Amino acid sequence: MINNSENKMDCLPKDCIVLFAKQAGLTSFSSLYTIKHALKTKKVGHTGTLDSFAEGLLVVCCGALTRLAGKITEFDKTYQAVIQFGAETDTLEYTGSLVRTAPLPTRESVERAIDHFTGEIMQVPPAFSAIHVDGKRASDVARSGAAVSIPARKVTVYSSKILDVKYADDNSHALDSALVEFSVSKGTYIRSLARDIGNFASSAAHLTGLFRTKVGDFKVNEAAGFELLEPFTIERVKKNVAKYVALKNSTDTDFKSVKNEAFLHGEVIKKSLPMTRSLAKQCGFSVLNLNCGKENWFFNGGKLSSSLFDVSPFSLKTEFAAVFTSHNTFAGLLQKNESGYFSYSFVCH
Repeated sequence: MINNSENKMDCLPKDCIVLFAKQAGLTSFSSLYTIKHALKTKKVGHTGTLDSFAEGLLVVCCGALTRLAGKITEFDKTYQAVIQFGAETDTLEYTGSLVRTAPLPTRESVERAIDHFTGEIMQVPPAFSAIHVDGKRASDVARSGAAVSIPARKVTVYSSKILDVKYADDNSHALDSALVEFSVSKGTYIRSLARDIGNFASSAAHLTGLFRTKVGDFKVNEAAGFELLEPFTIERVKKNVAKYVALKNSTDTDFKSVKNEAFLHGEVIKKSLPMTRSLAKQCGFSVLNLNCGKENWFFNGGKLSSSLFDVSPFSLKTEFAAVFTSHNTFAGLLQKNESGYFSYSFVCH
């Protein structure tokens, strides 16, 4: 007699990439649990978390593809952010404690500030961040009440664009908040950008909403659960803040609960992406195909040579090359060294 539940387990994708639309109010870890539970696996690796208050695209690697997580972490990212002016918090977002207030800026001063912080800049990361200082997480040190000193580092803001604004009710020239789109390099903190833009505009600022829309060529509208996200607007973000404040001292956990868990499980399974040649190219990798009879040599870590592949790996321009067998199975990843030659990054057994 056939056990249908076992058959369903066998059909679950094991080695795949999951594009997941995280909901605001949840931790990235909670979202990983949803994926683990849906795919019945413990082996998952995220490629850059989102703060609890933030929402949008998480790119999650599962099974053997967890080895790709470090590569995808390096990708550029695009965000939409709602910046609230007139106040700064210790966490640089709305769940933190107020540390400073200042007059509201004009739109012109905010536009100048955004232009100033576009391009290659030096940025000081938030004290409440996962960066390690003297062997300790900066956020842990900050929560203990101790001062945190994080050196500025070079990041790139490729483009910035104001999408919408809200003026203060009592002054049509005073900007209450702005919805801004940022395209940035790895390691750029949008919370720090909000802080610096507020300061440069002779005001203060913090984030009330953050929405990651792209990681490399991966887009949030392709992600499992995207349909559950409400439109990202200043008005909707303000409602989220009001809801958080109302529930902050309440036992109601609605704000932090996963919505439509069963639907999400089905979405994760349906939209899981096994490593294919097209996905490899989307990850920015070149593609190499093993010649017939060369699979065992490759899987056993034999010396690399042009005779193994359909084209010479040494002629490729990218840093990484994804290798596939003649049966369309992902075999592993090669990485170009400083001398311009490819070597094994990892092999899938």
